[in-house]
Amino acid sequence: MEPAAESGTFQSLPAMFFARAARWADRPRYRVHRDDAWTEVDWRTMEQSVREIAAGLVSLGIERGDRIAIFAATSPEWVEIDLAIQAAGGVTIPIYHSNLASEAGFILLDSESRMVWVDGDKTVTKVREALASGVELEGGVAPLRLDRILVLHGEAVGAEDTLGVAELRRRGRDDRAAQEEVQRRVAALRRDHLATIVYTSGTTGAPKGVVQTQGNHLAMIENTAALGVVREGEVDFFFLPLAHSFARMIAYYGLYVGSVTAFARSIDTLSQDIAATKPNVIPAVPRIYEKIHARIHATRDAGSALTQKIFDWALEVGKQRSTYQQAGESVPLWIQVQNVVARKLVFERVQHLLGGNVRVMISGASPIAREILEFFHAFELLILEGYGLTETTPALTINRADDYKFGTVGKPIPGCQITIAPDGEIFARGPNVALGYYKRPHETAEAWDDNGWFHTGDIGEFDSEGFLRITDRKKDLIKTSGGKYVAPQKIENLLKTQPHISQAIVIGNNRKYCTALISLDEDSARSFRERHGIGPGERLDRNPEVLQLVEAEVADVNRKLASFETIKFFRVLPAELSEAAGELTPSLKIKRKVVEARYGDLIEEMYG
Repeated sequence: MEPAAESGTFQSLPAMFFARAARWADRPRYRVHRDDAWTEVDWRTMEQSVREIAAGLVSLGIERGDRIAIFAATSPEWVEIDLAIQAAGGVTIPIYHSNLASEAGFILLDSESRMVWVDGDKTVTKVREALASGVELEGGVAPLRLDRILVLHGEAVGAEDTLGVAELRRRGRDDRAAQEEVQRRVAALRRDHLATIVYTSGTTGAPKGVVQTQGNHLAMIENTAALGVVREGEVDFFFLPLAHSFARMIAYYGLYVGSVTAFARSIDTLSQDIAATKPNVIPAVPRIYEKIHARIHATRDAGSALTQKIFDWALEVGKQRSTYQQAGESVPLWIQVQNVVARKLVFERVQHLLGGNVRVMISGASPIAREILEFFHAFELLILEGYGLTETTPALTINRADDYKFGTVGKPIPGCQITIAPDGEIFARGPNVALGYYKRPHETAEAWDDNGWFHTGDIGEFDSEGFLRITDRKKDLIKTSGGKYVAPQKIENLLKTQPHISQAIVIGNNRKYCTALISLDEDSARSFRERHGIGPGERLDRNPEVLQLVEAEVADVNRKLASFETIKFFRVLPAELSEAAGELTPSLKIKRKVVEARYGDLIEEMYG
């Protein structure tokens, strides 16, 4: 279709994909679990699927610039459909699979989507509900209309407005004119053309559609590819929701460099799928690393006294080695010798939990505690933290395997300009920064100034070596009634490094002192029940021994804080916060207002 191009000369993501598919036709593109076995799919097969879906969309009457939504869970088909929409000249509108009918309806209406892809009965039902009830807006209820509901897997049965992917692909194969039109549309795409509108998951308020161009995405993958985060032929493990910009970046990056993407079956099967696919690179959000950290500690606690002693010794050896490596200094011989023994006794077992072949892990979407990074590094597992927003498509900085510093989010990605405003806010501009918010000129003018700088809303600073450190969200800073400013994320991250604490929400705005809502880690709680013979019917959040354990862990954190930052009181929640309960966003960030409203009685107890 399109001739292969060198870095920096592609005009669109579809053109890049087709060039790569021609170059690596017979090589594996992704691994997926089907019919009770892992199967590899090559580039040629994926390319055929993208071509047929794109032609099928054109045969349905899709015009250049038309919006088509994808309301589905992460899968290889999601990526194929995304590329096909753009190859047909359309604009992809991703919707989180977990979104409610009202949330999906708002995005479909606001984006003016003509069609929506769904992946099962649940998402079909949500779309039907939104179509039937309309979308609630400030001025009343607005009707929602769609030309088609397209089914991502298999055949569609039932309603006339529903079409399955198999039938759509058949139409694409049979329609020669549509195939030729796809070629023309791909050739006509340019970097300044719209690729997608990504709606922020939103911890507060209605989501905003971020307008991202072909050039935004191409600049991001071109400028990061030279850093070698993922290498040609490596296996990268994929489970993140593709409605999130971090996941989309990883997906496009894999296409650009020629990796083999292993798609997890679900978030519930991560441990089994990682062990089976043995990835070299694992991108994840901090919550996943926190869960693995807690699981390792729970396994340690469940072992014998001797096992615990060996684990603690190996961890201490690993920390000593890590300290020298972080400083760029040679590791003393006596530590090297002990590290070899520690690797055989403990490290390899921990690494086996992640498949045994991991070269590097990537953390994005929200801050991760330095203590978590150092813990994994002690076991010879390197996590590289990056930073960015949906509006920056999505990265601005990243730590690199040969140039990293824990506690920072790394150095600016080539092509990204970053400056710190007088009040500490981070400003950014560059070819990866999005155009603005869809149909929201006022909010766009607030976030993008006349000189093209995007105001991130994050507070940060550069150190003497050029590494960026994020201190907090500008809007999330707590100001106590005594006039002291407190960065809650710093305290929350410290709390989450404790063995029995899973999640933490620091309270204190306009209050005399800081308090915290805390949830127990499930694995640690299960281990505690087994060790103390506590049945599932007894609530651990009221157990005196559990409260004593958490109190000691809170005290340990308080010793690292200034007096005005310390947690004076805490309450343990009855269960972990969850996305299903509406307490977390799809990228597993805490919805503070929801949690504070739901547990308002516990908060008032701490200030009573």
